Order: sequence, then structure tokens, then C-alpha cells
Amino acid sequence: MYYTIQTAVTGEFDDVVDTTIAALEDEGFGVLCDIDIQATLKQKLGEEFRQYRILGACNPPLAYEGLTEEIELGALLPCNVIVYETDDGDIVVSAVDPKQLVGIADNDALDSIATEVNERFERVLSAVTDEIGSTSEA
Repeated sequence: MYYTIQTAVTGEFDDVVDTTIAALEDEGFGVLCDIDIQATLKQKLGEEFRQYRILGACNPPLAYEGLTEEIELGALLPCNVIVYETDDGDIVVSAVDPKQLVGIADNDALDSIATEVNERFERVLSAVTDEIGSTSEA
């Protein structure tokens, strides 16, 4: 089962992160948290790890609509978008597939919201690809 939608691009890691955040903002998402996994694992465990960031994205109107339909939906929010470096040096931008995410709630009232978020995330990934340049792997 696939639970993300993604694209792979070439470019500088920080530029891809910045482009991803800008594309999310263009689609009405704010980044509520930005977790640098590489730095965290180095600091907490002394372990080396690839460049890897988790962006907690939230679109307030859609979150409000979803929470109104399903109060427990907050356990699945914010929607995560990850940016990481592959072993080959490409950068992957991957977003949770909201259709899969809200599917576990088994509430048909969330279907249209999940579709809307999915369409916005697809546009985010397209914008990143258009701005940075895709690889043949995605």
C-alpha cells in the first residue's frame, strides 16, 4: 500500500526545502513544525544520518472543516511532508496521501476534504518539480 505521493528532484537540499515551503504556502498551508532529523539524531544519539526534514503542514480552513466532521482527526494532523536526500544525491519530496490518512477514520464526510488536500499536495509537488527539476526516478 502506498501512503505517500512524491517527486524526486536534483538540486541543493536547502533550496528544495525552501521551494517546498513556498509551494505549500501558495496552496494555503503553513508549516507548523520543521523537524531536522539529521540534526536531532546527531544531537540525541551521536548518529550520522542523511539530510532529512519533516514539515508539519496545515491548511487552517481545511483542518477546521475536518475537525468539525471528525473531532479525533486532530490525532492525524498536521499532514507531514518530508524532504530527504537519497543515496544517489537526489532529493525526494514526499507528502502523506491524505486519502490514505483519513481512510482510517472511516468517515465518508472526510472524503471531499481528503481529495482537496490531495489535489493541493499534487500541485505542491508539481511546483517543486517545475522550480527545481525532476530526476528520472520519481
